[in-house]
Amino acid sequence: MSAAIVIGADRSGAPIRIDIEELLATRLLVQGNSGSGKSHLLRRLLEQSANLVQQVVIDPEGDFVSLADRFGHVVVDGSAYDQAEIVRIAARIRTHRASVILALDGLEIESQMRCAAMFLNTLFDAPRDEWYPALVVVDEAQMFAPAAAGDVADDVRRLSLAAMTNLMCRGRKRGLAGVIATQRLAKLAKNVAAEASNFLMGRTFLDIDMARAADLLGMERKQAETIRDLERGHFLGLGPAIARRPVSVRIADVETRARNVVHGLMPLPNVAGSEMEDLLLTEVSMPEMAPRPAPVPEPVVDAGELLEQIEDSQPLAEQVERPVEPSLFEAEENASAIVEILAEMAVEPDCTFQPAAQLFQDFTVRCRMARITNSGIDLAAFRRRFAMAIAGIPDDKAPQWREIVALSADVPDDLLAPFLVLAVAASEGAVCPDDDRLAEVYGTRSSGRIRRLLDHLERQGLIVVRTDYGGRRSVGIPALGLLTQPA
Repeated sequence: MSAAIVIGADRSGAPIRIDIEELLATRLLVQGNSGSGKSHLLRRLLEQSANLVQQVVIDPEGDFVSLADRFGHVVVDGSAYDQAEIVRIAARIRTHRASVILALDGLEIESQMRCAAMFLNTLFDAPRDEWYPALVVVDEAQMFAPAAAGDVADDVRRLSLAAMTNLMCRGRKRGLAGVIATQRLAKLAKNVAAEASNFLMGRTFLDIDMARAADLLGMERKQAETIRDLERGHFLGLGPAIARRPVSVRIADVETRARNVVHGLMPLPNVAGSEMEDLLLTEVSMPEMAPRPAPVPEPVVDAGELLEQIEDSQPLAEQVERPVEPSLFEAEENASAIVEILAEMAVEPDCTFQPAAQLFQDFTVRCRMARITNSGIDLAAFRRRFAMAIAGIPDDKAPQWREIVALSADVPDDLLAPFLVLAVAASEGAVCPDDDRLAEVYGTRSSGRIRRLLDHLERQGLIVVRTDYGGRRSVGIPALGLLTQPA
């Protein structure tokens, strides 16, 4: 099972997917001229992944606030709060994993840059135990990470550029995955764009932008002309989360729309020229003029109330109904489902070569999809349960595995899977696992590391390695009096 979403289809109609787990580790850059469909693409990405991962949207035009009605995002109006309140709100977002849209359309460009910088820096500086995975989507990224000085003050530009650089260069280790969209690559700072490993390139016309897009997609310069011919809503995708070779993507439909935006033509008013002239130029006497009601400003949410709203928000993926009184049967059912999830993950190719934090994130997503709201397993416990699953031990409750699991309590987490594989083989009287099998469960391709691993386990008194005259190896577990068959 993979946390992948369908972003669109290729020329033949086959679905094109984005792996959200891979995207969290490798980031995404979207480029296209105005009207190419960037906002539509970002909206599709946000809608489809809303139930998988926390989302933070930096929205300079207020295009994405409509997501709140459908997916429960908290809308933060950047123009309604001062710097200290923005910092407190951003800190609370990290703590409570709320999906948020920072709407900046009520601010001037310098204020937008300053507000976004303070917001992003607070997300970046969160305590280590709050480094939860989150997609951070920045629309019109060239405004916040300009390639050259412009009309804004230099200190504001440096502050905003530093925040964007932190997001794209160092945010991954803090769980922040940058998704940035820009109209022109030439206007976006190179050190920000270079950190993305996934690309979706839409229609663009300037030679310099086409050349840079072609370079990022691994295309020859003469092929760059094809980028100019892309239709609206069509993109060329490449990257570990999308495809290993450039693929054409037609972005699929979305469920929500931007507010107060009319796409296409509208009928003109059916008013003759003289009548329109009277409407525009003729003075209207005050007694005959109907009183026009004063515009009612939209209520501004108080900062304290907004903080409470963020605290009360619940990630969409966790909004499942819980039974009033959990039963013993339900607990057993959850435990059985967790065993199945771990077993499925353990047989996936190259699973042991992935970082433990990434595997744990995959595990939590699978649990939520299986409607397990609280697995009771943290990262440390997951490392050991996953190592047991690799070795074929479903849990530590079965009598035949109890002694092996108890013996492994003092084995370091990174050595646990190879030790358990050897212990299980010895308990079953099976053939000793070879170097390739041990390297696979250890997450390495070096046979030298396996030899050093066996030497280390033997020095710790956990195993005894024997080699007969025929060069066949067997491994014993002295504490349990078990021995594998030679191989």
